[in-house]
Amino acid sequence: MTFKVFVDGQEGTTGLRIHDYLAARHDIEVLKIAADKRKDPAERARLLNAADVAFLCLPDAASREAAAMITNPNTCLIDASTAHRTVAGWTFGLPELARGQREAIRQAKRIANPGCHASAFILAVRPLVDAGLLPREAAVSATSITGYSGGGKSMIAEYEQQPLPAHLAAPRPYGLALKHKHLPEMMAHTGLATPPVFLPVVSSFYKGLAVSVPLHLSQLKAGATPEAVQAALAAHYAGERFINVMPLRDAATLEAGFFDVQACNDTNRVDLFVFASDSQVLLLSRLDNLGKGASGAAVQSMNVHLGVEESLGLV
Repeated sequence: MTFKVFVDGQEGTTGLRIHDYLAARHDIEVLKIAADKRKDPAERARLLNAADVAFLCLPDAASREAAAMITNPNTCLIDASTAHRTVAGWTFGLPELARGQREAIRQAKRIANPGCHASAFILAVRPLVDAGLLPREAAVSATSITGYSGGGKSMIAEYEQQPLPAHLAAPRPYGLALKHKHLPEMMAHTGLATPPVFLPVVSSFYKGLAVSVPLHLSQLKAGATPEAVQAALAAHYAGERFINVMPLRDAATLEAGFFDVQACNDTNRVDLFVFASDSQVLLLSRLDNLGKGASGAAVQSMNVHLGVEESLGLV
């Protein structure tokens, strides 16, 4: 069976990467819009309604506009923007989130693709909340370092100047108003009652992302141990194709002395680590911000929705 797929916003970073994934698929017919009609509402609406699955790779306002164009009840929208990630009637596109999430994605016609920082944070924290190890009321902080491709075409051009300006050579913290656009989904899909204090950092490498979540054992359920934290992650993701829970205090990483932020690049994999001392725990979650952090996650949700092999076209 061949499925018709349209990418609205096909020239953006996420849209281009989705096209790369789809190009090798024999079960997908990609509907393409002519260059001179990319901003033609009638032509966009025609293609959106002709598709079995339509990816929205657009700014938030444009995604809302595109969603309103759909009149075909059989068209499934997968929105890569921030617009619908906590909106009623939209299903969060993270199959590994919790029991029942895959079935929800399979049944949904409106799927909100998670943000890159949010995916890494949620996958590390949600199992601890579900297991009762981390109270919903816990005050949590997180730092995320990411490659510059997450900033889209303008940031990519900025970082690919030759020569590279000196101020871009060092990591750059941002989101300093503490109102990052991923915070609502980071709360909603972990079960935390208050937003984490979140510091994203962009640096001068193309892609790769790692979120760190430091915790005092005293923040966790009384008597909780690092072993219990690692075991909760392992149990939550048992059998998951794309989630790799590493051994407690991963020996290879400790021997190297440094954490490789880019080790999941060009995969749809997420690596989860627990490092610990007698009184503290450090969660680390690593992914490719263009893979499981964006386009790969969108294709994975499409596969789940269509009922084909979930890993089809992904590594």
